Amino acid sequence: MTSQMTTIHPVILCGGSGTRLWPSSRKAFPKQFSPLVGDESLYQQTLRRLSGKMFAAPLVMTHEDFRFIVREQAEAVGLMDARVVLEPVGRDTAPAILSAALTHADAPDDLLLVAPSDHLIEDVSAFHDAIRAGVEAARGGNLVTFGITPRHAETGYGYLELDAAPVTGQAGPLRRFVEKPDAALARDMVASGRHLWNAGIFLFRIRDILAAFEEHAPDMIDPCRRALAQAREDLGFQRLDQAAYGAVRAQSIDYAVMEKARAISVVPVEAGWSDLGSWASLHGALVEDADGVLRSGEVTAIDCRDTVLRSEDDNVHLVGLGLSNIVAVATRDAVLVADMDKSQQVKQVVERLRASKVAQADDYPQFHRPWGWYETLCLSGRFQVKRIMVRPGGILSLQSHVHRSEHWVVVAGVARVTVGDEEKLVRENESVYIPRGTVHRLENPGDDPMFLIEVQTGSYLGEDDITRYEDVYNRD
Repeated sequence: MTSQMTTIHPVILCGGSGTRLWPSSRKAFPKQFSPLVGDESLYQQTLRRLSGKMFAAPLVMTHEDFRFIVREQAEAVGLMDARVVLEPVGRDTAPAILSAALTHADAPDDLLLVAPSDHLIEDVSAFHDAIRAGVEAARGGNLVTFGITPRHAETGYGYLELDAAPVTGQAGPLRRFVEKPDAALARDMVASGRHLWNAGIFLFRIRDILAAFEEHAPDMIDPCRRALAQAREDLGFQRLDQAAYGAVRAQSIDYAVMEKARAISVVPVEAGWSDLGSWASLHGALVEDADGVLRSGEVTAIDCRDTVLRSEDDNVHLVGLGLSNIVAVATRDAVLVADMDKSQQVKQVVERLRASKVAQADDYPQFHRPWGWYETLCLSGRFQVKRIMVRPGGILSLQSHVHRSEHWVVVAGVARVTVGDEEKLVRENESVYIPRGTVHRLENPGDDPMFLIEVQTGSYLGEDDITRYEDVYNRD
């Protein structure tokens, strides 16, 4: 990396809900876990580019709701050395970064590289070169941020203003942060040649970022220290103390520290970056069609221009006819059709749906659990049909229901089923009945995923009608 080896600890920020990419991204399954670009999720791609000889094992800061998804997706790409720290409540980026720095406080001269988990970076080699360019500035005590050479006058990003035109591969001093501008100001800044998009990626020595918090946000330090001191290990995760962490004020690292700090350096980056913060940004980053049509899944475009057509269900074929500057996204349970120029306002759609108590605002068609996932195929007043996948070795809790009975039909693989005092293997095309109130359990003893169809009948079918007696995943 340089003549003097420096340990770089990646910190991957893996929270947020990505509501501007609804319905593909939702609170229950946000965009960093979705394969929006290629076959791997954005989180998996982030793990890959922050692994290897250049980096120590990463630290992943995520919400406890995502803990098993984080581990499952890391295991799927063979990157299982990450340390996962669970935030009991969301407090924005400043407390998360501070907690990560305090975790490594015993190595004050090591570097932290902070990166979101949901960004696209196409040229990993160029990104690594930018990191190397920032190392010397960080060793010298500067807080380093990375700026993206703007491709157009974007109003959805904050900007970094420099004193002079940036030079690729060289760290230069930051003049000031600029909030998201209106269209006219964005055009002026891009034309000046002295402004970069703020990528939200940072590099600094641990001692320097801790000193910056001491100077500019000292009230955050004691609660974060207590949250770490009182943290507990839970199935290989480190769970921060809820009371202590909940007492920290919520604020971004930009507002809490970076905009107030001195000695900030900027490294320009040209690596095919996008935060994929809206359907328009996804279109801008990925479209290669001569007509400007971005296709994904089962779609057909006829006489369309500058349009996104995306179907996320193999059984839903989406057809666009004569569309221009349109986003059309179809999932199994929701469809979005929007003007491309309004894509930054999709967050308002989600807020409207939440206010109307529409389940699709936050719930994802597949509900992920530590043992696998399930999805509802049909729901009526007194019955529900689900498809359930249990991964190899997955075990559902020992449980019972007060209001419903269940009928399981195995359609692929083998299930080990406990019903009352009886335990047996149920194979493909075999079934078992669980009467209301009966203690039961389901597990997959095989080497392949097991699928079954569950038919529930009863007076109440809610997920809260579960009494757990044992659970290997320590869920309450």
